[in-house]
Amino acid sequence: MEELKERAKALPKEPGVYFFKDDKGVVLYIGKAKSLRDRVLNYFQKPLAEPRIELMMSQASDIEYLQTDSEVDAFLAESRLIKDIQPKYNQALKDAKSFPFIEIWREDFPRVMITREPLKSSWIYGPFVDAGGLRTSFNVLQRVFRFRTCSLDIRADDPARRFQRPCLLYYIKMCHGPCADLISQRDYTFTVKQFQAFLRGNTRQVVGAIGRKMQASSRAKHYEEAAVYRDQLMALKSLDKRSQFTDNLVLEALAINPAQASNKLEELLGLGSPPRTIEGVDVANIAGQEAVGSVVYFIDGKPFKEGYRRYRIKTVEGIDDYAMIREVVFRRYRRLLEENSSPADILLIDGGPGQLSAAVDALTEAGLWPKVVAALAKREEMLFIHGRETPLQLPRRSIGLRLLQYVRDEAHRFAQHYHHILRSKVFKPMGRRKKSQQEATGP
Repeated sequence: MEELKERAKALPKEPGVYFFKDDKGVVLYIGKAKSLRDRVLNYFQKPLAEPRIELMMSQASDIEYLQTDSEVDAFLAESRLIKDIQPKYNQALKDAKSFPFIEIWREDFPRVMITREPLKSSWIYGPFVDAGGLRTSFNVLQRVFRFRTCSLDIRADDPARRFQRPCLLYYIKMCHGPCADLISQRDYTFTVKQFQAFLRGNTRQVVGAIGRKMQASSRAKHYEEAAVYRDQLMALKSLDKRSQFTDNLVLEALAINPAQASNKLEELLGLGSPPRTIEGVDVANIAGQEAVGSVVYFIDGKPFKEGYRRYRIKTVEGIDDYAMIREVVFRRYRRLLEENSSPADILLIDGGPGQLSAAVDALTEAGLWPKVVAALAKREEMLFIHGRETPLQLPRRSIGLRLLQYVRDEAHRFAQHYHHILRSKVFKPMGRRKKSQQEATGP
């Protein structure tokens, strides 16, 4: 065992896949690692977490490894190798339906999704034994390849596409926007093919193909198109889920399962599909001084800081929370209308019937509506929904309620944080005041 431990100490501190083998060279176990040396050395710490792994270690006599360019590459390589080799001490893949797959539909603009029941007519990759790792890597890869994950039926011959509004994923560069005719079918197909090649492990092929596309676009003086390929190359070369995914994720959201929470909200609110986007709105002030508003944005049950916005209240004097809510919602939705952007599936206000009524008035004036407008009151946690006569009393343990609570509390935190920033400036020497990076501009 000491000899094996010394071999582990010699492993590189780089991402990759490791193999434990017995004295006959048979692979016993395959794992992935952000740092090969650190991860494998953990197996020599007592006690081990699982009896299964302890038994595996008693039979191991050799360690081999395959270094990869990134943690995401290691994750995908692990899945392929486990499926091909079927090591004795890895989780069995006998019942493939119990594990998730990446599924790519065969259509004009293929959608990409994670599923446990893939269609036989689709392109299928997997199964993956680590569902949590798949979700994290999937978000990173969506930032790189910008494939669509929506359920829209998008046809290349539909002339109405150019009048559609793309969702926020387009604006935060996580989708190419085929629904709004913002990418040709040829270019989108190229992107999907590169994504498929990447899933098969052909990283160099993908980098080379995208590089050639970038150079060709540059020579043709299609500089915007060349910039897209350049950004894609940079993302591929620096592929690291820690820097590209969690920088935009508020970690407290991981306390709930976002997918389960979204599915529960679909059921509770009678929607036709799980809500993909939720906006939360709140205001903050002390005696009417330095009044501010906030908008936080959640995608697929996860908060994205890039979608957050701050507002200094301009039209309200004194203490009037209803009027402040009305101003923030009106400014937010009028701007969305001017930018031809899609509204959220759910707009959630921190408050009760009065705050909800103020938001409804603002939306009526702005002329743009989300699918659901609601307000969540503290203490009783009653959900007031526009168009519904009686409020919903959700079970305290409801995962749907917990997601709405998180949206509301995040909007409150964000508003309070901005309010404290502005109040602290009051007591500093007056000088040129720099606008906060996320403060909304314009009306």
